[in-house]
Amino acid sequence: MSMTPDVKERPRPSGSEATPALEENVQTIKTWEKALLLRRSRAEQLSDWITVAAASTPVLIFHLIWFLAWIVANTGLIPGLEPFDPFPFPFLTMIVSLEAIFLALFVLSSQNRMSRQSDKRENLDLQIDLLAEREMTAVLQLLRDIASHLDVRGTVTTEQIRDLAKKTDLQHLTEQLEELEEHPGYNS
Repeated sequence: MSMTPDVKERPRPSGSEATPALEENVQTIKTWEKALLLRRSRAEQLSDWITVAAASTPVLIFHLIWFLAWIVANTGLIPGLEPFDPFPFPFLTMIVSLEAIFLALFVLSSQNRMSRQSDKRENLDLQIDLLAEREMTAVLQLLRDIASHLDVRGTVTTEQIRDLAKKTDLQHLTEQLEELEEHPGYNS
């Protein structure tokens, strides 16, 4: 007779199926990402749209055809068409330069927004990591207490457990990281 309760074993999810916890995490991330996109200003939305559109194949093809037609039209290769921007094509150069300036500004705007979004993700990751560290410290302390109460001998020394179960001094840790950044060759 089994001492464990009868539990039906669920089949493991295949590659296309996800566990409820994974589905919940994915939905949470989707909701968060959608909220970030909806909070964009009109200028940020326009910058993102222009950046995506400018990097598309149709825009590349349009520019290729436009430049080719402009050059052919202004080199006198079409009979009856007087060149309106003869070589070295100063008007075309001005248009392309202005387009490049504005496109660069739109790309920078989109990159700045994505950088801020990335900073938010990193901050969230840090908060979750700090919470997990506190939880693991509490679990280690509880396990140490249980092992001590039951007089269980393990392969990990008491000093190792005591060291791992200590609360991490975040201020000291950040100071050490900053010191390492100031002295890149220093590895100890």
